[in-house]
Amino acid sequence: MIMKKALPIIIALILIAIIFIGYGIVNKGKQTNQRRIAVIPKGTTHIFWESVRKGAEKAGAEAGVKILWNGPKRETDREEQIQIIEDFIVQKVSGIVLAPLDSKALVPKVEELYNKNIPCVIVDSGIDTDKYVCFAATDNYIGGLIAARRMGKILNGKGKIVVLKYVPGSASTTNRENGFVDTIKKEFPEIDIVDAQYGKDTVETALQVTEDMLTKNAELDGLFACNASTSVGALQGLRSQGRTGKIKMVGFDTEKALIDGLKEGVIDSLVAQNPFKMGYEGVKAVVAVLDGKELPARRIDTGVTLVTQENLKTPEIQALLR
Repeated sequence: MIMKKALPIIIALILIAIIFIGYGIVNKGKQTNQRRIAVIPKGTTHIFWESVRKGAEKAGAEAGVKILWNGPKRETDREEQIQIIEDFIVQKVSGIVLAPLDSKALVPKVEELYNKNIPCVIVDSGIDTDKYVCFAATDNYIGGLIAARRMGKILNGKGKIVVLKYVPGSASTTNRENGFVDTIKKEFPEIDIVDAQYGKDTVETALQVTEDMLTKNAELDGLFACNASTSVGALQGLRSQGRTGKIKMVGFDTEKALIDGLKEGVIDSLVAQNPFKMGYEGVKAVVAVLDGKELPARRIDTGVTLVTQENLKTPEIQALLR
């Protein structure tokens, strides 16, 4: 008798269990079918790349895709970045957004992605192949040109300066360096570039190189640094050598330490990029390809702006710095 009364309850419990199991299977299937886009920066230590990540995640949220983020610890570790790409290929991601830390070393992997029909968008720094979807980045040559014209203006077209470069093989910073040097030579013949050295990929190495250049060159009027780490290292070097206020510095990127240096007057100006837009446009482009849509452009210019004490508090610059 008891069993007869309990039987409907047991059946009901079994049916409920079947429903929940079925829901779990369906839900798991939905999760499995969700598009996954890998975003691979040059490195993961600089704030610049966090802005790229935020832009990518915003675009991912809007499109309903999952963003997978991973990059090398050092921006000179080509082998680690290549391995990260390989790992994402094995994971069968839907597409990849890549900031190649070397314009040549990453070519075979990018071409492998192309041959495997995995859409790859290049951001920040160029690569020596055309086997990618599109390229979203700063016009870095123009960025260097803007920095050079600012240097020419604040030095009244004459003086001695040094250039703190980044690392060999980085297309983005090489273009900036070329834009700066070419413009100084063409437009300001009385400005003499007396030294140009690689600061490498950390603030510490950039600081050491800056101190060495300042020690070797007692009479300097200006210094140009071409990215975040070299600019912070140069800023620290000017302070440690007691040369603040004596040397006009034009830097690149907008980390907090650099903005503070600008406010204090140690840095004259900064050339600002839009890393958020790089990440955002990169993911949007991959999604467009996956949806079979036509891209608006193969080259997306994410913009470059000169930041000074005079325009620092304007809404346009504040929006860029957030």
